[in-house]
Amino acid sequence: MEKGFDRVVNEPKSSPKPDRSQPLSMQHLQACLSTYFDDIPDPRVDRTKQHLLKDILVITILAAIAGAQGWEDIENYGLSKQQCLEEFLELPNGIPSDDTFRRVFEKLDPKVLEEKLSQGLQQIMGSVCQEIIPIDGKSLRGSYDREKGLKNLHLVTAWASGQRLVLGQVKVEDHSNEITAIPALLELLDIAGAIITGSISNMQ
Repeated sequence: MEKGFDRVVNEPKSSPKPDRSQPLSMQHLQACLSTYFDDIPDPRVDRTKQHLLKDILVITILAAIAGAQGWEDIENYGLSKQQCLEEFLELPNGIPSDDTFRRVFEKLDPKVLEEKLSQGLQQIMGSVCQEIIPIDGKSLRGSYDREKGLKNLHLVTAWASGQRLVLGQVKVEDHSNEITAIPALLELLDIAGAIITGSISNMQ
């Protein structure tokens, strides 16, 4: 990202899927990021909107990819890349503050955001037909809370082997198991023609 972003010129709204035999172009990535958040409901009151929801989400994703660890990191990323970001984002009032990023994400529906991220990732990747998609469950170490009696967070993940990318994740609900979480995960993904594999533990 040090070299910035190429300006998008006349990129159609429904851009063609990339040729996966070639590296993903920055132009295609920008076009996808600029369109697949358009229909996410904005939880804010109109009079408080100084920044576009799409701008906030795109900056957050790019900052996270670049290694941002918190809201201040996201703001600092935006400020350091502002000139590049202005080439494909509107940014009517500049880069949002760290408090703005925090407040917006506190109000967003995480399930809607997760679904859109999964769809956007697959739009960028293209078809997974004939690819092997392993389904696996993992517990996150250190995610338990003894004081509140909370167990480790357990996630079921779909992994695109050919692309070496996580396609989606869902949480295994308390007093349930991975088998019940898998259908919810598959509903988020367009995996027609893919080969699904998995090693499932019967956790309670």
